[in-house]
Amino acid sequence: MGQSSPPGKRNRRTAALVATLGVEPQVVTITLDLLLAGGWTIGETVVIYTKTPRVQEALVIIEEEFKREAYPGIKLRAVAVASAEGMTGDFCTDEELQSLLRVLYTEVRHLRQAGRVVHLCVSGGRKVMGIMGMVVAQLLFGPDDYVWHLITEGWQPGAGRQLHLPPDKGVWLVPVPVLRWNEAGMLMQAVAELKDPAEVMAWQEKLSRASRVKRQREFIERWLTRAEREVVRLACQGMDNAAIAGALYKREQTVANQLRGVYEKFREWLGYPEGNVDRHRLIAEFAPYFTLVEEAK
Repeated sequence: MGQSSPPGKRNRRTAALVATLGVEPQVVTITLDLLLAGGWTIGETVVIYTKTPRVQEALVIIEEEFKREAYPGIKLRAVAVASAEGMTGDFCTDEELQSLLRVLYTEVRHLRQAGRVVHLCVSGGRKVMGIMGMVVAQLLFGPDDYVWHLITEGWQPGAGRQLHLPPDKGVWLVPVPVLRWNEAGMLMQAVAELKDPAEVMAWQEKLSRASRVKRQREFIERWLTRAEREVVRLACQGMDNAAIAGALYKREQTVANQLRGVYEKFREWLGYPEGNVDRHRLIAEFAPYFTLVEEAK
C-alpha cells in the first residue's frame, strides 16, 4: 500500500502542525511529510515534549532535520510541558496533567488566534497526551482543523528508524472525529476569550449547572400543580407524609396520592428511566433546587 495524504489544496490558509512527542521522532517527520504531500502549506511545527531523556533525544533528532533544511520555510518550535516546579517528566499527578492541558490549550489557542489551520497529531508520546489533545480540540477547534492518527503499516516499536518513508511504504493519516464546541454557535466565542483551560472547565460547569437549574424550575413550575409543588418542597426538607399533612392541613392519604402523581410526572420528565423513581430520587434531584430558591429570597 502506498502513501496516503490528507487533502489540503482546497484550503489556501497557512497551517501549523502540533505534535505530541514520544521516543519515536519519525511520528512527527512522517506526519509533516504527509501533510505537505497533501498540499498543505505548513508554516510552523510545534512539538510538545517532556523531560524524559529518550524523548529529549528524539527532539534533538527532529531539530537536526530542520537544521539541515529538510523543511525549508517551516519554523520548528519545541514546547516543554512544565509546571511551577519545573519540567514534567511524566503524568502521575493532577498538577502534571493540568500542566499538559495548559500547554496544549495555550499553543492551539495561539495558532487559532493567528488564523492558522491546526493539524494535531496525537500518535506520539504517552496516551494521556493524546487524550488531553482531544479535550483541547473539542474546546477550540474550528471546522477546518484536524486531529490525525498516524498509521505505519508493518512498523513496530523498536524497529529501524526511518524519518522519511518512500512512496511504496504503507503509511497514512486517519482523521479522528472531533465534536467541536464551535458547532454550538456562541459557545465558541466565549471559550476563545478564556486564556486558561481551568477557566473553561469552570465556565462549562457553571453553564451546565445553570442549565440543570433551569430544567428543574421548569418541572416544578410547569409540570406540577401548586398543591404538588408544596408537597414536594416539604418532602425535600426531609418531612415524612404525616408531617407534610400536618403542615398543609391535609389528610395523610391525600399527601400520598399527590406524591404518587408527582412520581409519575417525574418519571416522564426523566424520560422513563429504568429502576424506581421514588422519594429518595425526588429529593436527590430537587432538594438542591429548593435550597437555591430559599437562598435567593
